[in-house]
Amino acid sequence: MEVGEEIFRGEVWIKNENIAYVGTNSDIAEAGPAIPHIKWDFEIDCGDNLLMPGLKNAHTHSAMTFLRSYADDLPLSEWLNTKVFPYEAKLSSGDIYELTRLAVMEYVTSGVTSIFDMYLNPDAIAESCRDTGMRCVLCGNVNDHTSSPEKMADEYERLNEFNPLISYRLGMHAEYTCSKNLLERIAKVVQNYKAPFYCHMSETASEVESCKERYGKTPGLLLNELGMFDYGGGIFHGVHLTDEEMDILQEKKFSVITNPGSNLKLASGIAPVSKLIKKGFNVAIGTDGPASNNALDMFREMYLVATLAKIRDNDAVSVDAGKVLAMATIGGAKAMGLDDADTLTAGKLADIILIDLAKPNMQPENNIVKNIVYSGGKSNVLMTMVGGKILYHNGSYNIGERPEVIYENCNKIAERILG
Repeated sequence: MEVGEEIFRGEVWIKNENIAYVGTNSDIAEAGPAIPHIKWDFEIDCGDNLLMPGLKNAHTHSAMTFLRSYADDLPLSEWLNTKVFPYEAKLSSGDIYELTRLAVMEYVTSGVTSIFDMYLNPDAIAESCRDTGMRCVLCGNVNDHTSSPEKMADEYERLNEFNPLISYRLGMHAEYTCSKNLLERIAKVVQNYKAPFYCHMSETASEVESCKERYGKTPGLLLNELGMFDYGGGIFHGVHLTDEEMDILQEKKFSVITNPGSNLKLASGIAPVSKLIKKGFNVAIGTDGPASNNALDMFREMYLVATLAKIRDNDAVSVDAGKVLAMATIGGAKAMGLDDADTLTAGKLADIILIDLAKPNMQPENNIVKNIVYSGGKSNVLMTMVGGKILYHNGSYNIGERPEVIYENCNKIAERILG
């Protein structure tokens, strides 16, 4: 995924959590005796399969696995207020730890090596990701019912020092779940730390209209006036952005994280991805949570990003598959502040996946990139490595617990909370 670099046959060497060397077969042959003798812990012959940077799920709510397929076929407002918020209030930190482990199992089978997770109790998510080996960027989730600006500031300082796999970004749920006073207090935290800020924004048309009724302006204009955009960041969804908002967000160097599966299921609309690309935005891709999607499958999201853009623009060449794959890797890394996990480059983090090209859906190999986006699936993921540690390989998990134990624990949680 380096700019201008084509797929090549070669080797990738890993030392501890980093990539130590990347070279073509001809590079290695020419170097010959100059290459130092190394005694490897182990070697993997990848055959004719594809090593590439891991996919970045740039927006999710992992512990919502307990609501998967429970509250479907409802509009967003009713879904949140009658089927999500009341049951989330019953979750313990132990529940969130366990439910996040279930999500991690799904991530690694889908070739995801890092997640941007916004949910209740970030400490429990951080512990779960540390223990399973998943790289996680946590996002503040302040709203009128959950957390506070003061608690977010404490989490920002603590969790950015918690573990090399874990980092934390300032954020809130959304304008419509925060009072004006709370928005102003959040803005003060952003100004105090001079740090990037993230939130759900312009997900639905009704969200935008209700903000205009309250404040006489769209969410983007309101949050910008409050000073939340001054140090960059990103917005999740961005389906109903105005041109004026796009200009502001572009000036402030914001990323837009699109979530097509969730937006379709909740009838929120189709994000203007091609327009964002043309304006020079960094665009990333997320699944959203397992209650609103309901899968945590980045292959499905890539396909939807590419094809929905063509429908929205009535143009079959609207968004190229290569750009979509870049969104799911480089774009996600940039949006999440993981610039050391974006490409297969010496010195970068060894967050790597192995894609099985010897499956019928990947043959013939007329164009491997387009195969990945248009016909690829999680069944093609042979291996997922995070920070040099293999978490998933040929159907086996290495996340600190047996799958059947996690399944049993999560079903007990769902039964207790949902009845």
